[in-house]
Amino acid sequence: MTQPHCRMELSLTRLPNYLHLIVDRLASFDAAVRQDESRIDFEFSFGTARFDMTPERLVMSAAAPDVEGLRRLKELLGVAIQLYAKGETFEMTWSGDLADDTTLSSFRLMRVVHARQLTPGMRRIRLAGENLERFESFTGMHIRMLFPTAANPEPAWPIAGANGFAFWPSEERKPVARVYTIRTLDAKAGWMDVDFVVHGDAEGGDKGIGSAWAVHAGEGDVVGIMGPLGRPVRPADWYVMGCDETGLPALSRILERLPAHVRGVAYVEVADAADEQSISHPDGVELHWIHRNGIPGGEHPGLVDAICAVGWPDDMSSFGWFASEADAARRVREYWRNTLSYGRDQTLAAGYWKRGAQGLMAG
Repeated sequence: MTQPHCRMELSLTRLPNYLHLIVDRLASFDAAVRQDESRIDFEFSFGTARFDMTPERLVMSAAAPDVEGLRRLKELLGVAIQLYAKGETFEMTWSGDLADDTTLSSFRLMRVVHARQLTPGMRRIRLAGENLERFESFTGMHIRMLFPTAANPEPAWPIAGANGFAFWPSEERKPVARVYTIRTLDAKAGWMDVDFVVHGDAEGGDKGIGSAWAVHAGEGDVVGIMGPLGRPVRPADWYVMGCDETGLPALSRILERLPAHVRGVAYVEVADAADEQSISHPDGVELHWIHRNGIPGGEHPGLVDAICAVGWPDDMSSFGWFASEADAARRVREYWRNTLSYGRDQTLAAGYWKRGAQGLMAG
């Protein structure tokens, strides 16, 4: 039986300048890569992709056992091109199977089941939806949440365009998006939990939209999600991890899924002792809490100082993971990459929010 497959041809005059970045990104999704001068093959758990290259031209082809796998491949390949070919002029259109498909495989419409307060600063919302296996099968932990607002109570939900990306039927009714972490998921039962750092109501516009939505969310309320998103955490025998509240759901999920033999250290910055949570983790991982005690978020130096003071072992595989305010993440990333000389394959430092600015990430 022939697998669903598709193809795209692109004219990219500067492809050699950034091809290695595209390959590196695709490989980070646990792909096996075989490469020679004119061809690259990628083998994912959900399908295969191939690059055929001639001067100034790239032909991408993809095949998968099912349509969901093919949609996922189209999305991964297309995003990689968009990210690194920004200076080029090109049009992305897929041919072959699913060429006219408007089903956006990354989108689900969800309804609130219930909400509860975990700590003074964290609220958990349980969402129910259909066909959630995608969010369980792939390695990304995050979702893009699409919120209705008072100004746009019935948003226009996205569909797939010819390039395989999200297309919005109405820009005027496009919902506000923020990225959050799936804290817990039971795809078979059809629900997921998402934890929200809460600050009270929004202060106008879409500022604090996720927090405001979570504070008022009630049974039956509708919200859209897209995903999964994010780079996977590499398997290792030893980890150093750090985060503030915005990264706590992700760090908790990572810790709870680590094998029992894993060792390491994790630091979590929260407002005070009342915001600590009970997190399961291997006995060999030390968990430390850092309290700001009145210092505003993003201004306490303790988290970055603690992470940068950790000595990495040289006798076992290791990985560094960090999620916090953008400037703190930048300093940790630069220390790991420039001072310790650990690369992308051993580190992931992400800014989940930025002081004084609105942004896509939660926080």
